[in-house]
Amino acid sequence: MNILVIGATGGSGRAVCDALLERGHRVTALARRASRLTPRAGLERVDGDATDRATLDRLLPGHDAVVVTLGISEPMLRVRLRGAQGTPDDVRSRGTAELIRAARAAGVRRVIVQSSYGVGPTRDLLGLVDRALFALMIKPQIFDSELQESLLRGSELDWTIVQPVHLTDHEAAERFTSTDGRTRNRKVTRRAVAEVHADLVEQHSMIGETVSVSG
Repeated sequence: MNILVIGATGGSGRAVCDALLERGHRVTALARRASRLTPRAGLERVDGDATDRATLDRLLPGHDAVVVTLGISEPMLRVRLRGAQGTPDDVRSRGTAELIRAARAAGVRRVIVQSSYGVGPTRDLLGLVDRALFALMIKPQIFDSELQESLLRGSELDWTIVQPVHLTDHEAAERFTSTDGRTRNRKVTRRAVAEVHADLVEQHSMIGETVSVSG
């Protein structure tokens, strides 16, 4: 399959690219500095802005599915105090809005978007510590994720929203998934979440569902 990964140079985006390539898929990696990714067989690196209409219109035709892992990779305390320096605060919602429009025009229906546990249908399931973290440290990012999810749910695309709990960079691939907000642990590795994305691409499953992912 031909898969477009938007936000491919962040930790989650790199993990998704790795998982898809290891399964033999062809991957187009879109990010502002995608050319910094290590060249690999089956990987096309495209430097570009995920919120740019012309870029998405050019790239989307010919792809079977899209995985979106947009976000702000700067330290959250610095972002909270000074704002994001390299990425717009609303990159998730802006990028997703343009993707929905471009996917509709290109006839690409399968879209998988990574959000965060505690957004939308899992909002009321957060524990007290995580509620405080969201309110004090990442409130703008969570607001943007809420808008991103609402845009996707209002579209006619074959979407799935992936909501991981706290992400780590360990190598373990164990994961627990649910569509009712149940979780097993408060942390999960990016590698494990990437495997969930790859499963969803291959199985074309859980359309219109929000998938919680924990370790």
